[in-house]
Amino acid sequence: MRRAFVQTFRTARRLPVWKVAGKRPSPLYFNQNQVRGLRQYSGGRHSPFLQARPRSSMYFRNFGLAAISTVVASGAWYAYQGDGSAQSLATQVRAFASSAIASAHAEGPPDSTRRGLLVSNDQFYTATLSQDQPLTKETDDSDRRMLNMLTPEQATEKLRKNEESYLVNRGKGVVRYDIVQVPSNSPIEDDHAELIVEVPASVAANQNGEPSSDWSFWGVFDGHSGWTTSAKLRNVLISYVARELNATYKSAAADPSVLIPSSEAIDSAIKQGFLRLDHDIVNESVNKVLKANSRRMAAELLAPALSGSCALLSFYDSQSQNLKVAVAGDSRAVLGRRGPNGKWTAKALSEDLTGGTPSEIKRLQEEHPGEPYVTRNGRILGNLEPSRAFGDAVYKWTKDIQDKIKGHFFGRTPSPLLKTPPYVTAEPVVTTTKIDPSKGDFVVMATDGLWEMLSNEEVVGLVGQWLEQQSGSSSTAWLQSWFSFGGNKQLPVEAAGEASTAGQRRPIRQQQYDIPPAGSRFVVEDKNAATHLVRNAMGGKDKEMITALLTLPAPYSRRYRDDITVEVIFFGQGPDSRTVERNEEASAAEEPPKAKL
Repeated sequence: MRRAFVQTFRTARRLPVWKVAGKRPSPLYFNQNQVRGLRQYSGGRHSPFLQARPRSSMYFRNFGLAAISTVVASGAWYAYQGDGSAQSLATQVRAFASSAIASAHAEGPPDSTRRGLLVSNDQFYTATLSQDQPLTKETDDSDRRMLNMLTPEQATEKLRKNEESYLVNRGKGVVRYDIVQVPSNSPIEDDHAELIVEVPASVAANQNGEPSSDWSFWGVFDGHSGWTTSAKLRNVLISYVARELNATYKSAAADPSVLIPSSEAIDSAIKQGFLRLDHDIVNESVNKVLKANSRRMAAELLAPALSGSCALLSFYDSQSQNLKVAVAGDSRAVLGRRGPNGKWTAKALSEDLTGGTPSEIKRLQEEHPGEPYVTRNGRILGNLEPSRAFGDAVYKWTKDIQDKIKGHFFGRTPSPLLKTPPYVTAEPVVTTTKIDPSKGDFVVMATDGLWEMLSNEEVVGLVGQWLEQQSGSSSTAWLQSWFSFGGNKQLPVEAAGEASTAGQRRPIRQQQYDIPPAGSRFVVEDKNAATHLVRNAMGGKDKEMITALLTLPAPYSRRYRDDITVEVIFFGQGPDSRTVERNEEASAAEEPPKAKL
């Protein structure tokens, strides 16, 4: 995410597979064992805070880069300054990628030499290699690498590397959810967490006499200035919110006249969970560090405070069938609902909360009167884009605290514009939507890397298109009765209205890459709905564009695409076998390693 002008930490890691909770939680509280399923941290590359063994195989393989090396030589790598430059870049990338792919598949004897790209000390150089000289991931003390252009098959492998899918056979209104992550930063700064908890009747007062209900949580976290804050959210945000919800529901269950907590009480519990966690990250960490007076402890405890992360959390109560969506930042959730004419409608469930959002500008100006630069160029104090986020302590700590931390440990000089912090808050904006499982509603949650490339309507239409193609699959038999049409090149979605995009930024990359707004550019090739969205965001049928965008190495890829995390949740009347199981057909085969933060 294009957050701050200075990136603070970078450490490599991968995300393992989520495991469904199997035990019933206590009616009094949720502990770490009961609120399980949060993803564990693994892997690592050096940062000022944590030391771990380097891992480079995720990004730098023996891939071809003939097209991009030519672009680099012409200086277009630094052309992210306007639509005209970016369109020119897109034209060059397509042309050279097409030539590289055609050459790779051409018949006849190979040429005696070929072009490659040398990456050395943050510089790019073209290189000529003899045919018998293999291109390798060559890294030495000067950090040099030789790269080749990805083939379409290798691009597909990279798209699917981190995909997961789960079938929810619990008869509680959720039938499946799909996940994918495609990194741009090295390491990826996004993260995510999922959890389904069986809630006993003593906690959730039940109108229908059923013994329990399900609470389902899905979260996507868009980190910036490092990965540590989003990793912290992956580990503990759901448990913080679940504890607050537990207390709220238990209090309502104790009153015979109250069947379920009010919507306002549930919203308040979610907000309290967010704020308590951010307080622990930003303020309690300082108290512990100053008390311990240890630089090692400061490095460990202050890392999630000094980096930052947006958070998008959805909470579904199977009893009320209400979906609560809480957003702090500019990740986005969109509801897809099928209309009577067979097309889908897209409804935004969140607003992009940044320094350029009119409602946020108004709020900040009212909270900080007499500070004309509280937002500048759509950024907080002219630097940070999201106006609500976890961490980002330099926008929350007072000048005295920042000076004390810098004097005793490490840190940056506070901004001269810092007068009345905090300027950034983790308090989310919460919306409520009644889900109708009988109509097959679905929700797409994604970090802003997806929304830079696709509109709300395109995303919903693409999932609708995917559902049409998947309705004959054995693992999606629950879809078959939904559709009576197919083969239409246009997406099966209603046109956007002005109200549907209020408070949301449009997909700027479509203009930069000169992408035509036509349904014919899309393709269905993936069993995972989230991967399907990312493939079409990066080019769809335009394989040259996909291979070029995925071949770009970090950190230079960040100029053309962001980290992307997508979750697609399908609601419906699925079978009741009380299980949640991994959907192997739509999940990557590789099991990532597991470790702890």
